[in-house]
Amino acid sequence: MNFKGFTDSETFTQIPDSFFRQLLVEIAETDELKVTLYALWRFEHMESRVHFLRELDFAKIVSDPGLALEKAVQRGSLLQAQKNAAAFYFLNSPRGRAAAKAFAKGQWDVPEGTAQSNPPSERPNIYKLYEENIGPLTPLLSDTLKDAEQTYPTEWVAEALEIAVKSNKRNWKYIEAILRRWKEEGHAKKQDGRDTKEPRGRDVARKVEDFLKR
Repeated sequence: MNFKGFTDSETFTQIPDSFFRQLLVEIAETDELKVTLYALWRFEHMESRVHFLRELDFAKIVSDPGLALEKAVQRGSLLQAQKNAAAFYFLNSPRGRAAAKAFAKGQWDVPEGTAQSNPPSERPNIYKLYEENIGPLTPLLSDTLKDAEQTYPTEWVAEALEIAVKSNKRNWKYIEAILRRWKEEGHAKKQDGRDTKEPRGRDVARKVEDFLKR
């Protein structure tokens, strides 16, 4: 299947300059290059306090992840910490080195039975969401959405758009008011499992109406 090209709503992964200055030149084997790039992507998008991966996390990337990871560890791109028969991989960065060192000292541990981590899910395309729920995009609106993506987390924009639709306020002014309020007052987090999107949407709608009256 041919790659269809990048989109205007892509998210990006930061790659250290030293990768291009040194590693890209030195790494000759494709599998080692693939696990190194995959690890950089996964670590960039992790939200947990400690960032680590296991061999299973690379199973769909290369046919022999153990060998590719061994080469990345020998090169110094990744760090490996062993516990019993399980190996844990960290990025060889200040944060990764501290985590690996703490793990080796027993200062933190992986809970028994913890499954392999999941790759980051694809973020919502707010351009498509806008056209499907609000209306056609003009060049001006496209630029406005692009600016919003740079100002607010993508998830905020998608959620604010959903709330505007449910409140029957299908216009960008209302969506932007929600985003501005969240930025000024904080994006509320769910308190427990009893919260639902519907009550939260009504609460946001009420607060935004008050916000617009200022």
